[in-house]
Amino acid sequence: MDPITKEWFRFYAVPRGFHQNARGGFTTTSDLSMLQWSNLTYVDEITPRPILFIVGDHAHSKAFSERAYKLANEPKELYEVKDAEHIDLYDNRDKIPFDKVEDFFKSNLK
Repeated sequence: MDPITKEWFRFYAVPRGFHQNARGGFTTTSDLSMLQWSNLTYVDEITPRPILFIVGDHAHSKAFSERAYKLANEPKELYEVKDAEHIDLYDNRDKIPFDKVEDFFKSNLK
């Protein structure tokens, strides 16, 4: 398996992320909506509201977060979690930066 598929299997193919109603993988049509929709087209419209991007340093999605960060206007911050994959930030309480999220909300939701 390629690295991204291996990562997904470490979450969705085991009890940690399994759900009996999930199909367990991409279908022939599930990618189409993502391929036809550019979710970065309007990222500049989020600002001037603060944006916090949290990414694992080993995440397959890191490049996407970095691209979104570059396209976003200030105020923005890209926070990298050391030794973390994309799936680690779903439910790995030892790697989710709760203190960073709390500081962000306390500073920006007044």
